[in-house]
Amino acid sequence: MLFLQLVLLVVLLPGGDSEDDFQELISFQIILTTSFYSRSWTQNVGSVWLDELQTHGWDSDSGTFTCMWPWSRGNFSNKELMEEQRSFHTFSIRFPLIFQDHFSEWQLEYPFQVQAAKGCELHIGETSVGFMRIAYQGEDLVRAQQVSRLLNQYHVINVRLQTHISDSCPQFLLGLLDAGKTHLQPEAWLSTGPSPRPDHLRLVCHVSGFYPKPMWVTWMRGEQEQQGTWRGDVLPHADGTWYRQVSLDVKVKETAGLSCRVRHSSLGGQDIVLHWVGLVFLAVIVLLVFLAGLAWKAHWRPQCTGFHLE
Repeated sequence: MLFLQLVLLVVLLPGGDSEDDFQELISFQIILTTSFYSRSWTQNVGSVWLDELQTHGWDSDSGTFTCMWPWSRGNFSNKELMEEQRSFHTFSIRFPLIFQDHFSEWQLEYPFQVQAAKGCELHIGETSVGFMRIAYQGEDLVRAQQVSRLLNQYHVINVRLQTHISDSCPQFLLGLLDAGKTHLQPEAWLSTGPSPRPDHLRLVCHVSGFYPKPMWVTWMRGEQEQQGTWRGDVLPHADGTWYRQVSLDVKVKETAGLSCRVRHSSLGGQDIVLHWVGLVFLAVIVLLVFLAGLAWKAHWRPQCTGFHLE
């Protein structure tokens, strides 16, 4: 049975659970997939991911990242981006050599594929936790939390991994979130759904275009969360952002004071609050339209230019 001794040295930084339930872990990772066809023929594919959203591709010929979104460049200097590119380019060359060097020892057979993911996870406002994962033929071999005696022989790779995981990764994660927040902030609006009963309304709050996926939305009356709020699934958009809706069935005469509140990491701690105005709003609109009609009628006079009265 094949057993690969590949547990990498990583820096695990302490972190804690967020007080907000919607604040799940956000991850940033760079993935290298190497296909081994023979001793002299390998192929590398690289990609960069912010959670489930791909932010960069990798051109293995030029050794450069390609941006998938306008904000993928983040707020980084050319020097910082160049250094990250050089680091990953070096990793993409040296890491596959480990498998070539131990091909016979590990009883490998061509063709085979190895995937390495290095990155970090964090709660917004907390300290990051670094990781290194390796998969062989699609099976996860290692979730690195120990020091591998094998990879200690590859000093340069270890040093670069530690630097990326402890320093570069948290910086890039936060930088991407900051650069993309104006593109990834949620939009919210209110509507009504099919009325469950004649004297009731179904109020619907829509939240769309947000990333990352964790978010919190509910119906409130003042500071009191309303029981009976129905939350739909978080659904994906084609552009990688997310959509969710929540609804509340309520008596028509009890809609006053209701609001929909949205929390998301891209909002910088400022909730979106939409107040339901319902029939009051509708009455105001009707009144304004009626008054505008009266004003137009009072000022309008028939124009008879070009015609002579008999």
